[in-house]
Amino acid sequence: MAFGIDRAELREWKKTVASGEMAFLTHYWLDDRFPGCKTVTKAGCADLDKLTQWGAQYGLKREWIDMRDDFPHFDLFGKYEREILLKEGLTEQLERFDLLK
Repeated sequence: MAFGIDRAELREWKKTVASGEMAFLTHYWLDDRFPGCKTVTKAGCADLDKLTQWGAQYGLKREWIDMRDDFPHFDLFGKYEREILLKEGLTEQLERFDLLK
C-alpha cells in the first residue's frame, strides 16, 4: 500500500517517465515481504536502454525492472534507496521521508 504522495506528484512522475526521462517518486510503503522498509522509491524511464544503463551504474539488473502499467521502473528500498537518492542528489525526498538517518 502506498501513501504520502498526492495525485499531482504521481501524474508528474508518469509524465516524466513516459517522456523517456529518468523520474523518481518516493512514497511510504508497507509490505510484509520487506520488514524494516517503510518507503520505496520508483526510479522510472520509458526508454528501457536508458533505464537499464542508469540502473547498471548502481548494480541493478535489467531483470529487476518492474514492467507493469506502461511505466517501467526499479523499486528502490532499503540500502539501495538511501544510497542512490544520495548519489542522485535527491535530498528533498531523503528529508521529506526521513531517510537521512
